[in-house]
Amino acid sequence: MDDVQIVEQREAEGISRRSFYVGAIYGLWGIITAALGLPAIFYLFLPPKVKQENNWVEIGDVTKLSPNTPMEMTFRRNRVDGWKILSEKSTAWVVKQADNQVVAFGPQCTHLGCAYHWEEGKNEFLCPCHSSLFAIDGKVVSGPAPRPLDRFETKVQGSKLLIGELHQSEPTA
Repeated sequence: MDDVQIVEQREAEGISRRSFYVGAIYGLWGIITAALGLPAIFYLFLPPKVKQENNWVEIGDVTKLSPNTPMEMTFRRNRVDGWKILSEKSTAWVVKQADNQVVAFGPQCTHLGCAYHWEEGKNEFLCPCHSSLFAIDGKVVSGPAPRPLDRFETKVQGSKLLIGELHQSEPTA
């Protein structure tokens, strides 16, 4: 038998060596595509499961606050960014009012987001960048700030002060 007859005999029997290798290559290609493609599809089209965590963060003891004397308090808050959980350091200006109500203001001026501070001699919050002045209740006294200071949600449990989300204040007319 010559070589041509052998090849013709194999093709007549069913599968040739060439078609076997092509089928094996396509099979491996499919397995690799599925192994790489399925996780990518899940990543792109299925959102991460966000745990509903307690949004309240303990920032300090209210017994250490003097009435009508603002105090800057530092705290850490976790923030979910996609699949990462970031721990961020932030501050709040906390004022214990005469009726023992506690108010916590966001740390940025409502004009351009600069950091402000408490001026003891003037009894006002001062933004040194653009000279915005805010009263102890967060209302605009003067300057280019278009609205009062933003406020955190607050609640007191025992002697611990907890703050929640920061809410943007409404512009005053």
